[in-house]
Amino acid sequence: MTTPEVELKPCFLTPKRLQPEYPLFVYLPGMDGTGQLLRSQTAGLEVGFDVRCFAIPRKDLTSWDVLTNSVLDLIHAELEKSSHRSVYLCGESFGGCLAMKVAIKAPQLFKRIILINPASAFGLRPLLNWASQITYLVPSGLYDVGALGLLPFLASLPRISKSDRHELLRTMRSVPPETVHWRLSLLREFEIDEEKLRQLKQPVLLIAGGSDRLLPSVTEAKRLGNIIPNTEIVVLQNCGHACLLEQDINLYEILKTNDFLESKADTVTQQEVRG
Repeated sequence: MTTPEVELKPCFLTPKRLQPEYPLFVYLPGMDGTGQLLRSQTAGLEVGFDVRCFAIPRKDLTSWDVLTNSVLDLIHAELEKSSHRSVYLCGESFGGCLAMKVAIKAPQLFKRIILINPASAFGLRPLLNWASQITYLVPSGLYDVGALGLLPFLASLPRISKSDRHELLRTMRSVPPETVHWRLSLLREFEIDEEKLRQLKQPVLLIAGGSDRLLPSVTEAKRLGNIIPNTEIVVLQNCGHACLLEQDINLYEILKTNDFLESKADTVTQQEVRG
């Protein structure tokens, strides 16, 4: 995926091969904000989607509202080029929180919503919440060590290739300490209007790592499933928090298995509208 002005302002990373005839798949990344960690899933998703990864500058210290508006502005810009196609919204971890904010602000935009280990579970771990408040006391020189120590909690390491482990660690280390503090504060303060979540009409797929050691993702998926009406929960039993990096996980196949792809009739109808 190409990385244009990512250090200047939030943007979409785009694949080399654009596919405007396919549904638009918008991925909102975890707390690193880079979107680069979706790379192991991109080829699979491109079988049926035109993929975009939201990328946040490393020094971005803006609010949930600003990030939400940035995502919506970018989606509208894409739809100006090809307006009669459906949009799938997918958020992972930190991006899962952002996806909920985006969805309730413009619910009419989205055909399907996918939430993967959403970090709205952050508040369910009091110790993690407390620890996040004192991270500013950690000298910046120790952040590299801290990132290494956090790896086993972020991912089921034996299930991830060596190159992806290195990429995960490199990505974690690329985020400046002040940005880590800021995004942790956003998670601590995260609130969502549950009444607006209840009003979402489109199908929502909640994917949870059954072996997530960082957050109680299965508990959170069940909690959200009791709020959002049209939901289906998929528990990946042996998967950790960064489940999309694991070698036997194929997000496109998960969507296909759970009937979460558009029918051919839907696609034909959209092509007729465009034609």
